[in-house]
Amino acid sequence: MNISDAIAALDPKHGIHVDGRGTGADRTFTVQDPATTLDLAEVADAGPAEATAAVDAAARAFPGWAAQTPRARAELLRRAFDAMIAETDLLAGLIVAENGKSQADARAEVAYAAEFFRWYGEEAVRSEGDYAVAPASGTRTIVTHRPVGVAALVTPWNFPAAMATRKIAPALAAGCTVVLKPAAETPLTAIAIARILHDVGVPDGVVNVVPTTDAAGVVTTWLEDQRVRKISFTGSTEVGRRLLRQAADRVLNSSMELGGNAAFVVTADADVEAAVAGAMVAKFRGGGQACTAANRLYVHADVADRFVGLLGAEVEALRVGPGADADAQVGPLISARAVDGIRALVEEAVAAGATVAHRGAQPEQGWFYPPTVLTGVAPDSPILRQEIFGPVAPVVVWDDEESMLAQVNDTEFGLASYVYAGRLQDALRIAERIDAGMIGINRGIVSDPAAPFGGFKQSGLGREGARDGIREFQETQYFSVEWT
Repeated sequence: MNISDAIAALDPKHGIHVDGRGTGADRTFTVQDPATTLDLAEVADAGPAEATAAVDAAARAFPGWAAQTPRARAELLRRAFDAMIAETDLLAGLIVAENGKSQADARAEVAYAAEFFRWYGEEAVRSEGDYAVAPASGTRTIVTHRPVGVAALVTPWNFPAAMATRKIAPALAAGCTVVLKPAAETPLTAIAIARILHDVGVPDGVVNVVPTTDAAGVVTTWLEDQRVRKISFTGSTEVGRRLLRQAADRVLNSSMELGGNAAFVVTADADVEAAVAGAMVAKFRGGGQACTAANRLYVHADVADRFVGLLGAEVEALRVGPGADADAQVGPLISARAVDGIRALVEEAVAAGATVAHRGAQPEQGWFYPPTVLTGVAPDSPILRQEIFGPVAPVVVWDDEESMLAQVNDTEFGLASYVYAGRLQDALRIAERIDAGMIGINRGIVSDPAAPFGGFKQSGLGREGARDGIREFQETQYFSVEWT
C-alpha cells in the first residue's frame, strides 16, 4: 500500500477518535509534506465541543479501566507493542510523509515508540506499595498508589509516534484514561496509533485523540474541566509556562517536558573520531529537531581543528533529501517558518563574527536548510542562548574547564548534555557539574524508555520513562490502621 492509500484508509476527515469511533467536525485542516510542500490530507479540525466529548468518553471509561487488573492492562499494552512493530512500514511511512524524517530515523522512532508499550506493560504488574509499623506503635501504615484520573496529553510534531506513546503507555498502565491533542503538523501518526490501540482491544473511551488547529481552545477546555485531573505537555518552555499558569487555577497535577539547550563537551584527551560520530547523531538526527539535540559544541583547543575538520567532512557528505528517498539521511524542517528562523539565526551569528566552516547540500524543493558547521562563535553569541531546532552546529573552542562549565550552565534550560572524554572519571566529574537532567557520556543519545527522561530548571517538571513515568499518573494514598 502506498502512502496515499494508507492515509486514505485512515479516513482523516473523521480523524477525531472519541469513544472508539472516528468522527468528523464542521471544518478540516490541511497537513502538508514538508519535503515537497504538497498537501497530504484534510483532517477533522476539532474545537471545544469535540474536546468536551472526548472528556465525556474518558470519564465514562475511567472507572472500568481503573478497575481492570494490572495483568489485563499489561496484556493489552504488550499487544499494542506487537501491533506497532507489525505496522512499522505504515507508521514509518506516515512519519516520513507528515514530519519529513529520513526512513532510517522514522523506523527508529517507531521501534522506540513501541518500546514504551512493552516497557509499561511490564511495569503495570509491578505496582509498589509499603507496609510499616508507626514509630509510636499502635498503628500500621499501608501505602498504595491509585490512578490520578482522566489525563490530558499534549504532544509536539517532532516525534509524532514516540511522544504519544511515551505518555499514553504509562497513563494506561497506571489505570488512567486519556485525551490526546497531537500537533496539527503531524496528526496522522496519532490517528493511526489510536486505531491500533482500538484494534488490540483497548476499551472504548480509554484513549481519545483530538486533532485540531485550535490548540488553545481545546487544551483550555480540558484544563477547565473538573473531570480532568492531569496535564502532561511536551513542547516549548513558553507554552509550558502558560499552561502552568492555567493549571494553577485548579492546582492540577502537571508534568512538563519543555525546551532544551544541550551542550556537547569534548575534552583534550577525548577519542575525537568517536566524538565526531556522537556529534553527528546528537546534532543531526531528525535534522536537529529534537529537544535533546546538541545545541552548542564546546571543543577543547588541543583537538578543535581536528574535530571540526572531521565533523565538517561528515556534514558535507550527508545526503539531504526527502524521506521518500531511501538514501536520504537528513530530511526537511517542519515548515517554511522554521527555515526562516534558522536562516536568521545563522546570519546573525555570521554578522557577529562566526564563520560558516562547512555546509551540506540543500534541495531546491521543500523546507530544507543545509547542515551547517559554524566556527569562531563567541561564547556570548545569541545562537548559543536559544534552542536552534535545526541542522546547525556552532562550535566554541575552550581551554579552561571552569570557564567552559560556567558557559555551559549559563542558560535557563537544563534538559540534556553530552560529554566526551578519554577517562571515564573525568567525563563523570564534568557531567556532575552540568545542570542538566540527562547526560550522555561518550555517546550521542540519552533517550531510553527504561530511563527517567526530564530536565532541570526551565526544561520542565517531572519525568517520563522508567518507574518515574508511571508515578506521574498516580496519586499516593496511605491507610492508617488501628493496631492495639
